Amino acid sequence: MSEKKSARIAIIRVRGDVGLNPEIRTALKLLKLYKKNYCSVWPNSPAVIGNLKKVKDWTTFGELDEETFTLLLKKRGKLAGNKPLTEDYLKSKVGCDLTTFAKKYFAFEADLKDIPGLKTFFRLHPPQGGFERRGIKESFAAGGALGYRGKAINALLKKMI
Repeated sequence: MSEKKSARIAIIRVRGDVGLNPEIRTALKLLKLYKKNYCSVWPNSPAVIGNLKKVKDWTTFGELDEETFTLLLKKRGKLAGNKPLTEDYLKSKVGCDLTTFAKKYFAFEADLKDIPGLKTFFRLHPPQGGFERRGIKESFAAGGALGYRGKAINALLKKMI
């Protein structure tokens, strides 16, 4: 896994709970990856990298770009009560639209917690066309779905949104 500095890391849980070590279960909860096909976005920090090393066999992750993050917020952002996040709600509570918020988020001037009531994880569909041809239990480098995938995480997220 490359520890190249990037503004934000998207992490997607790929595997379920069966046979899960309690230490790994705790790390997944800390990353807000409660179920399969959940996604969370984190800054690239040593604490997050340490948790990623623990859960690399249950997740896939990589550097997120602004365009994909904006699409993720627009299509999969949910408020309390499972209501969708809308432009109007964002303008009334934060004072900017989705694109401007994404720019501020990537400049570390805003955080997801700044939007009142927003769930800080995203529920996704399984990817259209499935995961890579080698299956879920193989690493991305070996042609599977797990582990570090760099910028390719954006293509996977677009398939899952």
